[in-house]
Amino acid sequence: MNLTVFGATGGIGREIVRQALASGHRVTAVVRDPARLTVTGSGLEVVRADLTDAEAVRPAVTGRDAVLSGLGPRSRKDAGVAARLTRTVLTAMEAEGVRRLLVVSAAPVGPEPDDGVVDRTVRGLVSRILKPVYDDLREMEAELSRSGTDWTSVRPPRLQDKPLTGRYRTVIGGFPPRGRFIARADVAHSMLAMTDDEGTVKQGVGVAY
Repeated sequence: MNLTVFGATGGIGREIVRQALASGHRVTAVVRDPARLTVTGSGLEVVRADLTDAEAVRPAVTGRDAVLSGLGPRSRKDAGVAARLTRTVLTAMEAEGVRRLLVVSAAPVGPEPDDGVVDRTVRGLVSRILKPVYDDLREMEAELSRSGTDWTSVRPPRLQDKPLTGRYRTVIGGFPPRGRFIARADVAHSMLAMTDDEGTVKQGVGVAY
């Protein structure tokens, strides 16, 4: 497949690029600073673009089979980034007639799983502390819903920097019970696996160990 990856220098985005190249896909990595992208490969094209300018982004999505985004806030101070930059990507995709889009969101944005009291308490505390971040992601998902794209929002819990396992649970429209962690590498793996999965189109998908 011919893929475009936004947020390619982040933890999940970098893994998407690495795994996609290893699987034989052609990848266009859109970045602000090419020097920060450490992944290399013969099927890789690196594009430097201003992600606040949809016109500048359009060439990077033209003719692609799918777009995958690791864009999002890394902390409370970055809240607003996900909705704002995803809006740019959506505008560019709709202008070029590219339909398939997969993004990273977060577990608290989706429906609450039927977990135990401890899990619910911890999740509620985290949601209050990171409320600006999750509000940003909710607005991003609202932008997706208003768009004409075939979107999927992947919702992981707490992220870890651990090796790829390929073994995790997914729930379309929900979240795996007692799913507390997942490696960034496995989030990337799940996104690539869902790229041609019609059952995940216009759905939020919970993913966790």
